[in-house]
Amino acid sequence: MWLDVPFDDKNEAKAAGARWDGTERRWYVTAPTQAVARWMPLPDLLPGEDRSFGSGLFVDLVPRSCWFTNVRSCVSSRDWDRLRRMVYRRAGDRCESCAAAADPSSGVRLEAHERWAYDEYTWLQRLVRLVCLCSACHSATHYGLAQLRGRGAEALAHLMRVNSWNVATAEAHVNQAMEVWRGRSAHHWTLDLSMLTGAGITPRTPPSAEDRAAHAERSTPREE
Repeated sequence: MWLDVPFDDKNEAKAAGARWDGTERRWYVTAPTQAVARWMPLPDLLPGEDRSFGSGLFVDLVPRSCWFTNVRSCVSSRDWDRLRRMVYRRAGDRCESCAAAADPSSGVRLEAHERWAYDEYTWLQRLVRLVCLCSACHSATHYGLAQLRGRGAEALAHLMRVNSWNVATAEAHVNQAMEVWRGRSAHHWTLDLSMLTGAGITPRTPPSAEDRAAHAERSTPREE
């Protein structure tokens, strides 16, 4: 059985009976024991996850009042490693939007991205899916952040290339996404991470909706 062992845990894993496979570059055990339970891989489908939700490449802006809280910030580094490794593995180590593989020589990385459902009656932000994206698709998805980092044109060009869109279509899509973002950002949202708890992962208690909104307000540059 392969194990998902973060580098910092390697000595503990070895002491618990795990062995290193130099070819696969992964830790393993010949028989699972309770001593290595925390490094056992997660199932390919998390409880309640919908892998058909939010397919393809599109601008997916998190409401401003929800900034500074994501899955990575709500779980331990060990559990985040287990989650992202599972996401990469089930995607065949390919981006689920453009099929690119990681290429360190050109700076292309694989990254895990959350897909959220927003219930505008209960103001509930619910985790529905984790998806494997390459760094270019991830940048296009977070188009607003790409703009703040001076990479807006690059992100827009990638969005057009993957979707075979012209400039007018891409800009219309971005404008619509921004309109949705502005409407959602006017409200406080409650996080639902039950997809993780169903997999045996206990998230840290996230900041309240009010605290997240206040943090976003303090951190957003003001226009003169």
